[in-house]
Amino acid sequence: MTQRGSATSSRKRDHLAICCEMDVEQGQSGFSDVRLVHDALPECELENIVLETRFMDRELTAPLLIAAMTGGHPETREINRRLAIAAERFGLAMGVGSQRAALENPALAESFTVVRETAPTAFLVANLGIVQLREHGIAWAEKAVEMIDAQAIAIHTNFLQEAIQPEGDHDARGCLQALVELCRDFRYPVIVKETGSGISRETARKILGAGADAIDIGGLGGTSWALVESYRYPEDQRRILHREFYSWGIPTVVSLHEVVSTGAVTIATGGVRSGIDIAKGIALGAHLCGMALPLLRAASAGEETLEASIAASLQQLRTAMFLTGSQNLADLRGTRVYITGNTQQMLKDSIGGNYGR
Repeated sequence: MTQRGSATSSRKRDHLAICCEMDVEQGQSGFSDVRLVHDALPECELENIVLETRFMDRELTAPLLIAAMTGGHPETREINRRLAIAAERFGLAMGVGSQRAALENPALAESFTVVRETAPTAFLVANLGIVQLREHGIAWAEKAVEMIDAQAIAIHTNFLQEAIQPEGDHDARGCLQALVELCRDFRYPVIVKETGSGISRETARKILGAGADAIDIGGLGGTSWALVESYRYPEDQRRILHREFYSWGIPTVVSLHEVVSTGAVTIATGGVRSGIDIAKGIALGAHLCGMALPLLRAASAGEETLEASIAASLQQLRTAMFLTGSQNLADLRGTRVYITGNTQQMLKDSIGGNYGR
């Protein structure tokens, strides 16, 4: 293994351990400020609520994405295997973690290839950092997709994490042009995803202008990668350097509103912690909602724990739909919501006092 490949793989192991063992959530996603309007006469049957949805020409059993988490170290293989089993069983889409380590060292590819081996029919999303895209071009994107026989690729942006990582990439120049070239020449759908700091309306327009097919907002309110990276420093340095950035970014609900307003096909991730949060995300315009940390921890506990967690979230979503009179997701997208608190104020400040769609 090259020195660079070894460092990347070791970092992936560190990230997995930190996310499973430490408190890594910061900020408010905004979901607690959103309330779905209750329908006291829903005129539908709970058991017949339809969760199925269509995303990128694929039928999915529910609008839950098992969001990108891990891979790139031998110890991550079993987690990805369990997540893939769940994706296949529940008919869900699944993203893998950054494939950089396996692209630098093909010996690590098994931590990713196990996903397609275990989930032969699932909708899978490959994952490559935008800096690696700029450095290696379409060739690495092709290899990432081929590695797991994916149906799409997510190009992730994580410059807050890179800024704090001791070995991070601190030069963001040329990344937008690299995205333009990928979208122009690539034969698979391209999703641009943030990793915890959210995407603004202005950035969403740049992404759409580059030709991307969808945007995963990755908003503030879930896992803070600034906090994750800070655990890799001595405590005194962590306190001095990084504390002020733990809650940096755009809260998920605010980012979701801004990105949806551009007309983008939108995936809501960042602090999605229940089926009710999924219902709120769909009502606010998301096409899919993604969970990462809760499912990562559930997968670490075992297959049964993971399956129970997903089943509970889907039942919560179904119940929320029933209580809003939503027979299907199209109905749910038409559900009225109340928005209160800091989220309401941010939306008013952002769009001149009108947060309605």
